[in-house]
Amino acid sequence: MSITITAFDRSPDGGRGLARDTRIRWALEEVGQPYSVRPVTFDDLKRPGHLALNPFGQIPTYEDGAVALFESGAIVLHVAQTYPGLLPEAPAARARAVSWVFAALSTIEPPILELEGTGHSERDRPWHAERVPLMRDRLHRRLAQLAAHLGDSDWLDGAFSAGDLMMASVLLRVKSSDLLDVHPTLAAYLARAEARPAYRRAYEAQRSFNTRP
Repeated sequence: MSITITAFDRSPDGGRGLARDTRIRWALEEVGQPYSVRPVTFDDLKRPGHLALNPFGQIPTYEDGAVALFESGAIVLHVAQTYPGLLPEAPAARARAVSWVFAALSTIEPPILELEGTGHSERDRPWHAERVPLMRDRLHRRLAQLAAHLGDSDWLDGAFSAGDLMMASVLLRVKSSDLLDVHPTLAAYLARAEARPAYRRAYEAQRSFNTRP
């Protein structure tokens, strides 16, 4: 059976690689697995067929024979556990790589999304001016901890893994801001991830998908 993922017919990010289907594309490119993409509109997300795949009406979803998954982290982890290339063979190193997948989604991404959400939906609230610096400080503390762990290493724990893929995918959300300016270690880490051929193929696939006629 062939792998099929869903992606927005026209993504809000305009093809900049920020939509979560890019994470799945990247993982599949890293392990050398072909896939097809089924475009969905915002209306499609509310329809029974899509809700059967993702009860929260989001993208991406993943189908491969009897396997049907939602949530980008779960899909990346499934790909990494199914095909060689994204997890170490040694059990202890493999477990640590999985930990980094969860760290990206549970520790680093939430303050990033909270800061993004505040900028989009709370800009006119009276507490906005006081809240944003507090949220930025909270995020900077997490980024500083991440940078301290990384040190002068290329990747989070030995060779590039699914943990790095997910962490870099999360950091991409702050690339266009000034948040990485004070964390040059993380800026260099993200640049290394973006330079990987598999990421470039995934990025171009997502860009082309969103700029097609």
